[in-house]
Amino acid sequence: MTKADQLIASGKRTFDIEIEALQQLAASVNADFVAACELILACKGRVVVVGMGKSGHIGNKIAATLASTGTPAFFVHPGEASHGDMGMITSNDIVIALSNSGNTAEVVTLLPLLKRLGTSLISMTGNPQSTLAKAADVSLDVSIKREACPLDLAPTASTTAALVMGDALAIALLETKGFTAEDFAFSHPGGSLGRRLLLKVADIMHQDDRLPAVRSGTSLRDALLEMTQQGLGMTAIVDADGLLQGVFTDGDLRRALDQSVDIQQATIDSVMTAKCKVAQADMLAAQALNIMEKHKINGLIVVDDNHKAIGALNMHDLLRAGVV
Repeated sequence: MTKADQLIASGKRTFDIEIEALQQLAASVNADFVAACELILACKGRVVVVGMGKSGHIGNKIAATLASTGTPAFFVHPGEASHGDMGMITSNDIVIALSNSGNTAEVVTLLPLLKRLGTSLISMTGNPQSTLAKAADVSLDVSIKREACPLDLAPTASTTAALVMGDALAIALLETKGFTAEDFAFSHPGGSLGRRLLLKVADIMHQDDRLPAVRSGTSLRDALLEMTQQGLGMTAIVDADGLLQGVFTDGDLRRALDQSVDIQQATIDSVMTAKCKVAQADMLAAQALNIMEKHKINGLIVVDDNHKAIGALNMHDLLRAGVV
């Protein structure tokens, strides 16, 4: 066997062992899992996750996942908790403690303090008979048959099992609470997802004197001048009350030229698209993008409830806003 073959075989063996661990873990999603979820749902404070070493890294990620999916949570290092950070935990909180052995000294040291404080405790351990499991209000069994490490020492399958159990908790809580995509975006306002889910059409549309618009009966020549001046590749056609009658775009211009329309003599009404797609100001920008993509158009006129033209936006606006 070549060195490359050995490396591939080792990698695949790791996959197989960790998949086996997760298949075994599924049996632990039981009444104890339900009890843990109910404890967290009833919590009036926050979820505090603790763990030492590799379990601490996993705990940090679990806390971050809970926090971003609607369950206020944060991570506390158990070593630091013994030197002042216990003050971050209140009786209204719930502690999720991770320890594969269930006997990690830094975690076990906190147990009497948590009991005295009256804080509920959920353990996540690979040893149901451990000190941590016995002290917990609810114990989640994340035990595995073997680590992926050939020495059966380095935390590998065990940390994967704990991570997935944390994800299972977060998603079960998310679905129970009816957590929405928009709720998720509020936790991620700086990312592209936040922009897609929070940005409204009103935030990026061109309005007032930046809205390209001409009155019904305007000559095609004057409508083209308005389009050129505003630079959006389109203009709205409105009546005397500002109600939208149609739209004229670069595409309509090409079609008019193909039909040999006299630009000097024609009126905009004869070449506009009367039944055009529109957007509303309170619509999510992502919804406006969906309309454009579905109908293969590059811009939309924005109307109010009375169908009065109040704004316009095109694909370039969505690109600049980071929605695309």
